[in-house]
Amino acid sequence: MKRIIFTIIFGVFITTTYAQNTTADSAKKSTDTSQTGKPKILISFGNHNGDNDTVYHRYNHYPKAYIGLTLSRIDLGFATLVDNGSFTLSKQNQFLHYNQWKTSNVGFDVFQFGVKFSGTFKIYLSGGFDWTLIRLQDNITMLPGQPSLSYKQDNIDFSKNRFSSSYLRIPLSFDIRSKQDYRGNRFHFVFGPDGGFLLGGMVKQISSEFGKQKFYNDYNFTTFRYGGFVRIGYGDFGIFAKYYFNNMFENSPQQDGLRNFSFGITLGF
Repeated sequence: MKRIIFTIIFGVFITTTYAQNTTADSAKKSTDTSQTGKPKILISFGNHNGDNDTVYHRYNHYPKAYIGLTLSRIDLGFATLVDNGSFTLSKQNQFLHYNQWKTSNVGFDVFQFGVKFSGTFKIYLSGGFDWTLIRLQDNITMLPGQPSLSYKQDNIDFSKNRFSSSYLRIPLSFDIRSKQDYRGNRFHFVFGPDGGFLLGGMVKQISSEFGKQKFYNDYNFTTFRYGGFVRIGYGDFGIFAKYYFNNMFENSPQQDGLRNFSFGITLGF
């Protein structure tokens, strides 16, 4: 978790620094091409002033298409299990009893492709990574390679018992934006569907008996999840909420109706 956060912070710093230099060069090139009458090609990287994408467009008209690498929509928040519409786990799911304050969701986008239809509305498809990190409170170990989600009770007192999943996320975003203010920032209201392909699951345990241990498996996490999200913010900062409509675990009848809801802060629009 700490490595992920440090990697994101470092990436934001590098991307922002590079973006400032690239934007200045791009503005100069854009001015030069407008004087010669040739089609303008604007290339910029990163997110600064709240509204810059990797953009490749040939005419100063809408719609404008853009594509490229990015480091944006960085989500840092809490993950919550919803059991058939309730935030309280049912009897058959009590073994997943978790610490809410240490159960988190982390994600970010690294690629995007979209179309700007106006100065205040754009649609883009992006790709990135998303982690759900569940801090279990009971001394149990999730069992790998089972027909359905299974666990065993341990006689070990774990100081950390984390059950996590990682997904390749592919959200489709509808971004309704205000015009830029005097600071160059905008208000954003972003929503859309979100799909994800399972990359893997992991159990991380720390105990005095065995030290730090990590076990990798799919742990019956659903192979493809789908849901919706919303982001609201100003400039590069905002809040997000995500809810997935299908079950967290597949081939596990006892966990039918157990779903994932996440909320928190988001950085970079």
